[in-house]
Amino acid sequence: MDREPDPDARRRYRAFIRANHPDAGGDPEVFAAGLERLRARSRPQRGRERRPDRYDAPVEVVPDARMVTRLAGRVRAWRRRRKRSRVR
Repeated sequence: MDREPDPDARRRYRAFIRANHPDAGGDPEVFAAGLERLRARSRPQRGRERRPDRYDAPVEVVPDARMVTRLAGRVRAWRRRRKRSRVR
């Protein structure tokens, strides 16, 4: 996981940033495209690409009677605490 970056790659990356950054007068489209190219080159290759719909599974709510009872008890305790004065 922890790998030491290539010093030449870091030097090229910083030189590209200095030359093409939009705040320094560079073209934003060229900067974005070049930055994506440099980042893609530095990413480790994975065995397979992640699916964009990985977390789009439907959410299923499972009714639990004990959960409702516990929640009602906590609400009752909270209301009792609210009514109690802090100064005695």
